[in-house]
Amino acid sequence: MADAKTLTVPKGATGVLVFADGSAVFGRGFGAVGDAVGELCFNTSITGYQEIMTDPSYAGQIINFTFPHIGNVGTNDEDVEADTPYALGCIVRQDVTAPSNFRNVAPFDAWMAAHGRVGLSGVDTRALTRMIREKGAPNVVIAHDPDGAFDIAALADKAAAWPGLEGMDLAIEVTGKESRLWKDGVWRLGFGYGAGEATDDRPHVVAIDYGAKNNIFRNLVKAGARVTVLPATASYEQVMEQKPDGVFLSNGPGDPAATGAYAVPVIAALLTENVPIFGICLGHQLLGLAVGAKTIKMHQGHRGANHPVKRLSDGLVEITSMNHGFAVDADTLPANVRATHVSLFDGSNCGIELTDRNAFSVQYHPEASPGPQDSFYLFKRFVEGLKGPVAA
Repeated sequence: MADAKTLTVPKGATGVLVFADGSAVFGRGFGAVGDAVGELCFNTSITGYQEIMTDPSYAGQIINFTFPHIGNVGTNDEDVEADTPYALGCIVRQDVTAPSNFRNVAPFDAWMAAHGRVGLSGVDTRALTRMIREKGAPNVVIAHDPDGAFDIAALADKAAAWPGLEGMDLAIEVTGKESRLWKDGVWRLGFGYGAGEATDDRPHVVAIDYGAKNNIFRNLVKAGARVTVLPATASYEQVMEQKPDGVFLSNGPGDPAATGAYAVPVIAALLTENVPIFGICLGHQLLGLAVGAKTIKMHQGHRGANHPVKRLSDGLVEITSMNHGFAVDADTLPANVRATHVSLFDGSNCGIELTDRNAFSVQYHPEASPGPQDSFYLFKRFVEGLKGPVAA
């Protein structure tokens, strides 16, 4: 164990990443001044950093970006998945790149500061990534002080005292608090997000928000649905009061077993009533728990926009976007549930469907469209299935 009291802050260092064992990585701070404690993870995407920072699934986490040029497209008011960043901070290799995009509104470092998020640059992010792959995702503190006045021992104690994501229900902290009709449609260059069609002739999807990305709702609208969003704590009776044709289970942060304490009984009741269900990410894990499977904490998790997933029905490989640190244990699936997708990186489960119910889910994010839009069929399958038999 490193002795944090003997560490000397290098000259010019204004940012630091401190581990629970007292070791530290120094660099240049940017964004907000202060510190934050959470789990360190890495993301392999080469773009979409603003969407990543505002994904509620990153609550409680600090993101180590493997792509070195973060900030090159600046920020704007459209490329966000929620109203505020939920990731606690980020680490980048190079100093934040000056924006070079006609849609830029504010530089990334200014955007980080405005939202109270801490950044650290000048760090060997590939070395951090290798460390996470070998040892797992650690608890850390990220700190920024323009004067470089860091109490490393106190920051190490803070990292050591943080309990970690296992057993932590974060969905309750990021969910919307009220039910609402989703109004946005799809985005068009120069026009922004159009108005969604909420006519009564469309199938009515009730989406339970465990920390949802906005683009999921837009894709449901694009697929032909009318969407009502309910909080994560919505009861079975509150869901059914909306007279849903189908129910969507969203992504979200934290341990699915902890969120499942209140979510699983609702999902199980919906399954009993044969309500069609589609889940993504945390929603996938919660559906797994509701049918009797188990979830497990992953060694390093999957986060990036370049993850290959094999569809077991025909062998087709989808290039997917992922963000999860827990997974459904495929070995615990009951007889009436079959695996539909599998990660080609580590063989972990990436999709399930019930053989006796209209219910299915995937671990990855089909709404993110990482290059090809080869996963949009899942939204079409769900919404069109509400009009009749679900396509095979």
